[in-house]
Amino acid sequence: MPTMVDLAKYADLIVRTAVHIQQGQDLWINASIHNPELVRLIVKRAYEEGAKQVHVEWRDEQVTKLMYSLAPDEALEQYPAWRAQAMTSLAEQGGAYLFIVSDDPELLKEIDPKRLSDYSRVSSAALATFRKYMSAKRMTWSLVAAPSDSWAKLVFPELDTKAAVEALWDAIFQAVRVKADNPVQAWEEHNRILLAKRAYLNDKQYKKLHYRAPGTDLVIRLPDYHLWNGGISKNEHGNTFNPNVPTEEVYTAPHRDGTNGVVRSTKPLSHQGNLIENFSLTFENGRVVDFKAEKGYDSLKQMLDLDNHSRYLGEAALVPHQSPISDSNIIFFNTLFDENASNHLALGNAYPTCVEGGTTMSREELEQAGLNQSILHVDFMIGSADMDIDGITEDGRVEPVFRKGNWAF
Repeated sequence: MPTMVDLAKYADLIVRTAVHIQQGQDLWINASIHNPELVRLIVKRAYEEGAKQVHVEWRDEQVTKLMYSLAPDEALEQYPAWRAQAMTSLAEQGGAYLFIVSDDPELLKEIDPKRLSDYSRVSSAALATFRKYMSAKRMTWSLVAAPSDSWAKLVFPELDTKAAVEALWDAIFQAVRVKADNPVQAWEEHNRILLAKRAYLNDKQYKKLHYRAPGTDLVIRLPDYHLWNGGISKNEHGNTFNPNVPTEEVYTAPHRDGTNGVVRSTKPLSHQGNLIENFSLTFENGRVVDFKAEKGYDSLKQMLDLDNHSRYLGEAALVPHQSPISDSNIIFFNTLFDENASNHLALGNAYPTCVEGGTTMSREELEQAGLNQSILHVDFMIGSADMDIDGITEDGRVEPVFRKGNWAF
């Protein structure tokens, strides 16, 4: 176990920076049974910061596995209406939602991918309004992490379980800057750096991005009036929060029909308890028309076929190769961390905050603006020390954005 000092600093960072609890705000925490000490500290700090009510929803990865293994098919064709209603109500009232990642990335590798995709489809539909409020920043939310035995052993297989958990705690603390004297202040400075990168790119308004690396030659068109986001966010009341802790990215949305070429993954993708490794995607006019994978081909196929728009991109994110997570040389087998060690793309839904006026647009208006709409949103990593990215302006000028995996400005 980590020291209580470090746990307390982490809990303080989560409450004051990640979800940034406000006076009278409700907080919903979804957490693994593996981490009661951290959750209790978060609850305590949330009430101290003025939270009105803190609800903790515990989950057990083995119970989740049993559901997918043994529940009848009809159980996976419906989503609990009471839970969808409760989460939507939280969002409508401007609450905060905290999800603590802990589960084994390979938990569901033996489950039929169709059962996973079927339940993903119905859960996404049931939570559509909740997700809409999240995308429009009507509420605040954050994704953070804490170890479980199984996840730690996957990341550090050479260590015994206790040592692996301790090593994963240390890696998480390094990634989220808990080891700094004042983590909240460290994040304020980090957010300022990300804001500066966003401002530069928003001012440039590149028409296209051209990615080049071994196995990758991809051109992505960007929508008119696109916006770069990343780091700190603001909800509709003007309160700041960090949706991901850690985060090293700035991101925008590609134009739905404007991606052409081939891209190759550089890190494993953990999706619904399955690992997809060494895969490539070929795009024509925005759509994936061919794909390959050395491991997890069936899971990749199920993901691409989830709905009519899941073969299109919804996000393009820039992350320097020289960053705390990348410098650790640790593969976390978890998107929250691995996406922040690498440039990445996301298949599926685009965030309305990635185009001017997007948060007030209807689904049809977002599509007209070029933003993909899907129940899927899955990030996958494509960056490396060998990646160059050019920005192409409206008049055809080519300017360096990344060189050798890092910022060129």
